[in-house]
Amino acid sequence: MDAGGLGFLVAGSRREFVVLNVDDFSKQGSSQGCPDYICQICGDDIDILQEENEYFVACNECAFPVCRTCYEYERQEGTQVCPRCKTRYKRHKGSPRVHGDEEEEGSDDIESEFASSIAGRSSTVHPYRVSVAESSINSWDIDSVSITNSGTSVHFYEEHVGTPTNHHALVAHPNTGEIMRHNPLQTRPINPKRDLTLYGYGSVAWKNRVEWKRKQQHKMQKVSSDGEGSDQNDFDGHHPRSAESKQLSRKLPIPSSKINPYRIVIILRLAILALFFHYRIRNPVHDAYWLWLTSVICEIWFAFSWILDQFPKWYPIKRETYLDRLSLRYEKEGKPSELAPIDIFVSTVDPVKEPPLITANTVLSILAVDYPVDKVCCYVSDDGAAMLTFEALTETCLFARKWVPFCKKHKIEPRAPEWYFAQKIDYLREKVHPEFVRERRAMKREYEEFKVRINAAVANSHKVPEGGWVLPEGAPWHGNNVRDHAGMVQVITGHDCVMDDAGNKLPWLVYVSREKRPGYDHHKKAGALNALLRTSAILSNAPFVLNVDCDHYINNSKALREAMCFLMDPVLGEKICYVQFPQRFDGIDQHDRYSNHNVVFFDINMKGLDGIQGPIYVGTGCVFRRHALYGYDAPTATKPPSKTCNCWPMSCCLCCGSERKCLKAKKKQENQKKVKCGDASKKVHALEVTEIGKEYATLVPQEKFEKRFGLSQAFLASTLQESGEACRFDMLKSLDDCIHVLSCGYENKTQWGKEVGWIYGSVTEDILTGFKMHCHGWRSVYCMPRRPAFKGSAPINLTDRLHQVLRWALGSVEIFLSKHCPIWYGYQSGLKPLERLSYINSVIYPWTSIPLIIYCALPAFCLLSGKFMVPEMNIYSSILFIALFVSIAATSILEMQWGGVGINDWWRNEQFWVIGGVSSHLFALCQGLLKVLGGVDTKFRVTLKGGDTNEFSELYEFKWTWLLVPPMTLLLLNVVGVLAGVSKAITDGYESWGPLLGKLFFSFWVILHLHPFLKGVMGKQDRVPTIIVVFSVLLAAIFSLLWVRVNPFTIKFDGPVLEVCGLECE
Repeated sequence: MDAGGLGFLVAGSRREFVVLNVDDFSKQGSSQGCPDYICQICGDDIDILQEENEYFVACNECAFPVCRTCYEYERQEGTQVCPRCKTRYKRHKGSPRVHGDEEEEGSDDIESEFASSIAGRSSTVHPYRVSVAESSINSWDIDSVSITNSGTSVHFYEEHVGTPTNHHALVAHPNTGEIMRHNPLQTRPINPKRDLTLYGYGSVAWKNRVEWKRKQQHKMQKVSSDGEGSDQNDFDGHHPRSAESKQLSRKLPIPSSKINPYRIVIILRLAILALFFHYRIRNPVHDAYWLWLTSVICEIWFAFSWILDQFPKWYPIKRETYLDRLSLRYEKEGKPSELAPIDIFVSTVDPVKEPPLITANTVLSILAVDYPVDKVCCYVSDDGAAMLTFEALTETCLFARKWVPFCKKHKIEPRAPEWYFAQKIDYLREKVHPEFVRERRAMKREYEEFKVRINAAVANSHKVPEGGWVLPEGAPWHGNNVRDHAGMVQVITGHDCVMDDAGNKLPWLVYVSREKRPGYDHHKKAGALNALLRTSAILSNAPFVLNVDCDHYINNSKALREAMCFLMDPVLGEKICYVQFPQRFDGIDQHDRYSNHNVVFFDINMKGLDGIQGPIYVGTGCVFRRHALYGYDAPTATKPPSKTCNCWPMSCCLCCGSERKCLKAKKKQENQKKVKCGDASKKVHALEVTEIGKEYATLVPQEKFEKRFGLSQAFLASTLQESGEACRFDMLKSLDDCIHVLSCGYENKTQWGKEVGWIYGSVTEDILTGFKMHCHGWRSVYCMPRRPAFKGSAPINLTDRLHQVLRWALGSVEIFLSKHCPIWYGYQSGLKPLERLSYINSVIYPWTSIPLIIYCALPAFCLLSGKFMVPEMNIYSSILFIALFVSIAATSILEMQWGGVGINDWWRNEQFWVIGGVSSHLFALCQGLLKVLGGVDTKFRVTLKGGDTNEFSELYEFKWTWLLVPPMTLLLLNVVGVLAGVSKAITDGYESWGPLLGKLFFSFWVILHLHPFLKGVMGKQDRVPTIIVVFSVLLAAIFSLLWVRVNPFTIKFDGPVLEVCGLECE
């Protein structure tokens, strides 16, 4: 409390008030510039209530400073108690109700808790300051109590007997600075230690919080001092800290009530697994030894795979961004925007499988994004060199002149017209303005005409002229031969100040097609993205790069701002290499038959990785830092010198080995310096310095730059320039330089694809590229805004879905068999152990297909042979099996709870894990071994984007592929096994039904997991569901066998009838 210069604090409750002499804390806070009214949890300023014109007070007992956001989060997700006095938070006016609020008495308003006649919350005691209006003070009947500020005395004010408990408070007069009370109080000295501990002051926890707060404020002041000095006084007295000193995002850990039981169950599951394998190994089945041995090996592999998948989810977190702080910091009124420029890469290959209309919608959503126009540049990579794609982009530019101002005027979402107009709007219910209705209908007509022009171009593209395609100017199209053509660059918008219909500039739109020549390895998508990276460095050179697939449009117009809240954060932004957004999809059937949404991975696994070193790169919807793509190491903070016992003699036993440790540390630093300049196989490559600037050229020789980045002087100059300082004036010279960096032989004898840009060596370049960045010491961030940032289309057909999974698994096998395998690569780098486990799991999962196929076939073999892979059950083994199944179920339920995943999504993920494991993963393993060991290359298959006009028509389309053979074989094998086992049990009698139940359980487990596959193979069933067909066949076969066994219409033959013949045989 700061009253008249007195250095003491006031803490209190309904029953008593204590004045604490805390000169040390006040002096420390003043010396460090400690502002008042700062939340002790997150460090934000405490808001001022508009109605009462007073600061928000969360706890009425001790007035511990907590902001409204932390108060709401603690009530809904936390322990619901005050961090200091452990009193349960009461519900404030305007706060949502939580469990337990109905037990509180009184109304919702906080003033009724004190039932005083004081208006507002003037008498609420705050641990730093108590502010009371002078008019209200003069109206009270109060007595003055003089308190000296000498020594360390602590005075206690006790109420008179009979005085109401709700009329006690201490306030500071704003003019005199005296402490005043409402009713006559008596003072008595008490034990300072007891009261200080009781109210939180002077305790170890309180001192730790004050020390932590002091360090945080020192760090924030250091950040704010780097900004402009004129901006420090832009805020009034209620906002002591400028917006430049606030973090733009924060971590929200999973509540302990959800994550602690989850971790306990994981540990218990490990213990149960140990006991389970001890039992399985010590109790073999002698009459079915090979079945037992095979099942145990498979179960051990499954346990190992589960450990690799489980432990990277040990520290899951969520994140929250502050877009308002980003605007306050970088978009000041009357000044140009200081937001960082960003280059957006859109990659496409085949206009047949990737329709131009889908690419056009993605480009339109980029041009209409909520970001400064002069900070956005869109580059479209056409790796198929199709004239159709170029014409579609030209038409898109013309339509964007009308579409972009319409989106920004009405702030519509999403800004891809195909998906926006697919939304159904009720004009009456939503009370839409008539002017907007007229403009929307007119814009929809314009879009329909735009679609007609695009579809006409698609229809004309099927008739290729004899001499090839020709540009409107009469020049031949360079891409007439897809496999042999020169590089092409065309700036469609931006170079001549193309304006929209509202008179505003449009963002840059650049068409790029790299050179293709026979005999060169063009490295598919990774090579195309590297060509875009070099081209954009010459034309725009933005410090950040966003890459999206042609079918992934921007669903949230503020997605770029969400990413900038992390990458431009003043405290943590410089260590972030990329921000990954989750993939969300449109056009998927309601039941998500083939788990296209992949919710378990994006909502559970990725949150767990974000708590370690960051999520892996998934190929699209990712914003990169350009310097991280160039292969630089992450900036490292200078660590303070380690504590050594210099005060003790060398012969002291406590310091034994300290000299040896110092020598080891020095040798390690010297080795690290040597490795940075040494061979590539010893450590992840990086240049000697991480600070990029104009003085960099004096530190690194020109030859080293050329060996690393190539011989383009324009590109080398862009690496030395500040971010966004690319030359845009000499357009012809810049285009010539772009053609140079797009040539086939530019990457020869350079580090492109090895240490720079997207990494080659796998069809899944995303995993490898993110892995290399994490090895350089960078960390990544997972951003999940409430409105999905990007949405795309996924293959809903079974065959296309299996081919997509095949390509992903093939890339993992290639990485596993390469030098970049995370099992043995980069141990002297900045990769964290749990992050390494996640990468090992991402490259080793295709190998699970072998034990999975064997394990799915074992139940059928057991049913056909009459033997079982598990010995006879006793009480101990039954408890083990039950405990194992319960722990598996508990782990899944708790994961779904803190990840926010539904039971349907989880079950679909489990089903397709089996379907993909026994089909695509097995073929990927075979193809990977043939490619790496035998040199047999595989053809890159582009996933079909978009679908038929009939919704979900492809879902029921049957396309034959060899990937369907293994799951179909397993399905038929288990069905036949079930029939054989049931028929044998009927023949042998009731005693054989007991051992049969365990075998039937495993077989039905396989059949249920393969059920979506069976539905996809059988095609569309208009009337009869597939599951009914399957069970009908099973029941019909069982009852048929039972009918044969019973035989009700035949006379039972009990053997020959013996009669006495009357003859004496003797």
